[in-house]
Amino acid sequence: MSDARRRLPSLQALRAFDAAARRLHFTHAAQELSVTPGAVSRQIQVLEAELGVRLFDRHPRNVALTDEGKAYAVEVAGALDRLELATNRIRVRPRMRPLSVCAYPTFALRWLIPRWRAFQQMHPAIDLQLTTSLAVVDAVRDGFDAVVRFSETVPTGEIGIELAPAEIFPVCSPALQGSLRKIEDLRRHALIESASRPRDWQRWFKAAGLAMDGKETNRLKFESLSLAYQAAIEGVGLAMGIGCLIEDDLQMRRLVRPFDLVHRVPGAFYMLHAPGGRANPQLAALLDFLQNEAVTATSTLMARRK
Repeated sequence: MSDARRRLPSLQALRAFDAAARRLHFTHAAQELSVTPGAVSRQIQVLEAELGVRLFDRHPRNVALTDEGKAYAVEVAGALDRLELATNRIRVRPRMRPLSVCAYPTFALRWLIPRWRAFQQMHPAIDLQLTTSLAVVDAVRDGFDAVVRFSETVPTGEIGIELAPAEIFPVCSPALQGSLRKIEDLRRHALIESASRPRDWQRWFKAAGLAMDGKETNRLKFESLSLAYQAAIEGVGLAMGIGCLIEDDLQMRRLVRPFDLVHRVPGAFYMLHAPGGRANPQLAALLDFLQNEAVTATSTLMARRK
């Protein structure tokens, strides 16, 4: 490789020449470059002296490129275009503000996070920050771009998309399935409840046409759905499953459905945001992605039940 130093005109002179060659007017070129017409004229004079050729024919009201100037203008424009493209590719752009989302813990763990990697691969520039909370969170009041929570309707003053319905049914470990031939057999097993959803067993019993007051059955209460499901996996008893949250457990047969009855309770898991939230392109990308995932998940779930 040669050690000879590149013999190139200054970048400032080349930019002045390029602007003047495109506009054929020193004053207009100066306005583009935010300099004086005299500065453009001097830069071009220095360039002509260095090259040893005249690049422009000067006239009282404008200028015209010489034949040498026309040929040189094409090469200079191409070189500057390539330099600009290379610079834009490597330039470190300012990071976008993180996108903050708060979600119900079990839904985040079992529905959102399994889809996290696919979203990050599609939108690597979006910094998605997830917080979980059992409390009822409001996007505007609590400073989040969006929140995921269970609700019977989209609250007034918020915009929402439905991610998953709440379809409930008993689940247990495969080891317990053989002892559950009819619904009345539930009386001989512990029923696991979640403190966050204390009425689901009652709702399912009513849909099944079976009245149970709870006194005749052993009840175990856990703080969260995740703990309730884990207890069921370990064979402690039966939990009331929500279909969208335990699909993987059913597929892997960590949990099984001893009965066919599926009861849909009022409400669904929604992603909620303030009006105008879609003006944020990051949030719009997340909403579109999750809406597509919700449609796919529902279609897959229906197909597996056929």
